[in-house]
Amino acid sequence: MQSMERVGIVCASDTELAPFLERMEKGETVERAMLEFHEGAIGKTRVVAVYSGVCKVNATIATQLLVDVFQVDAVVNAGTAGGMREDVRLFDTIVAERTAYHDVADDVLTEFHPWMPSVYFQADERLLDAAKGYGRASKYPVLFGSIVTGEQFIEGEKRNDINAEFAPLAADMETASVAHVCHVNRVPFIAVRTITDTATHNGMENYDKNCETASRISAEVVIGMLAELER
Repeated sequence: MQSMERVGIVCASDTELAPFLERMEKGETVERAMLEFHEGAIGKTRVVAVYSGVCKVNATIATQLLVDVFQVDAVVNAGTAGGMREDVRLFDTIVAERTAYHDVADDVLTEFHPWMPSVYFQADERLLDAAKGYGRASKYPVLFGSIVTGEQFIEGEKRNDINAEFAPLAADMETASVAHVCHVNRVPFIAVRTITDTATHNGMENYDKNCETASRISAEVVIGMLAELER
């Protein structure tokens, strides 16, 4: 079984990254591609944490650097997301069992590189087991299902279209791209995203109001998952 001694953590924003930096035993900070990669440890696990900036391309750049330069054994995409299913509530944490792009044609991935059997990138089973182990004891609600990714904040009719096609628990702008990089590099991947806005509590104002609290919850779940892995 592949070891997971060094784990990369990718967040989209500095707000999402901040709780990790507070909990890390800090080491060196390395700059690549206008990004700062923070090396250190959380518990017994060595980590390299970075905020990539928002959107698929930025997340892709950061993730490939984690693989190539820092040679991480696994990647965790952490932070916030918008709730999609009606029963998903503010501050629920969604762990992606699988993830897909909601704004990319299916055959782009299945008929061309990386010639996938479906549009979904699957989470690593070992990381999922660790997340489920922590989730059973977590003081925060942890749900497992699909996350979808696209280059837009989801509101209005677009929500209905995405729900009809993918039935996801959440949507964001980075997860599938991080999973895509991990898939082609054969690096274990998982995403842990906490909800800032829903169909009922929608709009950027709710994201802005809830981002800091949701980011701290996501970090707590990730850190709990890492502790499970150490066992």
